[in-house]
Amino acid sequence: MNRIAEDLRDWAAESRKRISQAPLGPQLVRIGRIVQAGDGVATIEGLPDARLDELLEIEGGITAQAVDLGQDTIGCVLFGDAAAVAAGHLVRGTGDVVRVPVGEALLGRVVDALGRPLDGGEPIATESTSPAERPAPSIVGRALVDRPLATGVLVIDAAIPLGRGQRELIIGDRGTGKTAIAVDTIINQRTSDVICVYAAIGQKASSVARVIEAVRRYGTPERCIFVVGEADAAPGLRGWLVGGRAPR
Repeated sequence: MNRIAEDLRDWAAESRKRISQAPLGPQLVRIGRIVQAGDGVATIEGLPDARLDELLEIEGGITAQAVDLGQDTIGCVLFGDAAAVAAGHLVRGTGDVVRVPVGEALLGRVVDALGRPLDGGEPIATESTSPAERPAPSIVGRALVDRPLATGVLVIDAAIPLGRGQRELIIGDRGTGKTAIAVDTIINQRTSDVICVYAAIGQKASSVARVIEAVRRYGTPERCIFVVGEADAAPGLRGWLVGGRAPR
């Protein structure tokens, strides 16, 4: 009985010590509320200080990006299951814009538009992040295109020589081999130091898996990044890839 009393006194003393050291005081938390949601977007009221492209957290673990700042409401794009978001859910502003991880840890990985792993591996651990929305370098500030980039397709390399840093479109009807040219170009970089980023938007999982398997078998996947916007992914994530907003 004495031992129990001593343990209780020690516990009470330790509890009082922890309470006295606890940082008590008022905290300002910006809270809004969803007034309308559907089709991958939502309207929020109650966050007058939100900034454009700010990352918003919705109860239930869904994140969103503020894309339209109105006088009384905010329009946002959802980055998760839209069916899990409904009117009345609370929304918290993070005070920071949407960011994605950048660094060599992305090499060889399959990720979504936010840099979250889709290959079942460990979370992407990078030393830094970069805003997903940022201005492109000016024309004057870009390096000159003075080094060739071989695609491995003799007809293309002979008739339409490409350079590193050059923008080039592959245009054609469905089923004409556009993806095959891109994949062959990625595989052909196995003898170079080029880092390749393959972005798959709204494609079937089986088609994306075949491309990744081909690169892993014949190319150098350790110098490739696969960014996938799955067919059943949130429209906001697929829209990012269409706009060229994949992790860089």
